[in-house]
Amino acid sequence: MRAQFVLSEIGVGLRRNLTMTFAVIVSVALSLALFGGSLLLRDQVSTMKGFWYGKVNVSIFFCNKNDAESDPACSKGAVTEEQKQEIKAELSKLDIVQNVTYESSEQAYKHYKEQFGDSALASSITPDQMQESYRIKLDDPEKYQVISTAFQGRPGVQSVQDQRDTVDSLFEVLNGLSIAALVVMALMLVVALMLIVNTVRVSAFSRRRETGIMRLVGASSFYIQMPFILEAALAGLIGGVFACVMLLVGRYFLIDHGLALAEKMSLIQFIGWDQVITKLPLVLATSLLMPAFAGFFALRKYLKV
Repeated sequence: MRAQFVLSEIGVGLRRNLTMTFAVIVSVALSLALFGGSLLLRDQVSTMKGFWYGKVNVSIFFCNKNDAESDPACSKGAVTEEQKQEIKAELSKLDIVQNVTYESSEQAYKHYKEQFGDSALASSITPDQMQESYRIKLDDPEKYQVISTAFQGRPGVQSVQDQRDTVDSLFEVLNGLSIAALVVMALMLVVALMLIVNTVRVSAFSRRRETGIMRLVGASSFYIQMPFILEAALAGLIGGVFACVMLLVGRYFLIDHGLALAEKMSLIQFIGWDQVITKLPLVLATSLLMPAFAGFFALRKYLKV
């Protein structure tokens, strides 16, 4: 097969269907940018989970005098010093417990005032209304149920809380956004495939005389189809390059500069450049192979010579 002939046929096809080729490039770029973005969003959720789950604690809140009067869980009265020491001794024997920190009611009141000092409720709360607690750091935060099962309902224990509950709602939102991005990406890929098929069909129809002559002189089907397949692959590859550029610019603008989320949201650990770069070969490979296969199957059905 002469490379010069194939390249000339690719050039002819792209010039004859310039508008449709441009549409293919744009749709492939957008769909693959969404594809890469959804993969990066999933990585971001995983990174945030690893970051936050490593920081959250399990808290055992003890009954105080106010709880003993109003909370059914504290019907046996406020916690005693013996009960606290007994619970701490049991915690120290558990292999999953990394360390235990005691927070007094005065410390809890101080932290509450720091966070909600401007609220109307904060002005009506006194230190004796705040609960003492043990803040427990686990080697594996996923094993929270071990602590809950062992100490929930014990005399003097008002509740056992896992701080993961406060961030799980955020992860649910992010996971929902990731799924939504995948759905939109799938729709865009369908549109891109339809455009590729139509572009190949129009290109084959506009050159039906040339392909008929090639068939008469004994050219193989593969030889005839190759320029059309490469046209689609080249248009897809250009779209894939644009998709990669959008991913790189998006990471640069959203996290490092422009919006500078890394500076404004220092409590969140964002994905690094390495995670973005590792997605680029997958995006480029998809942009090359997807149009090529779409063109190949379209030609098998629609190329009549």
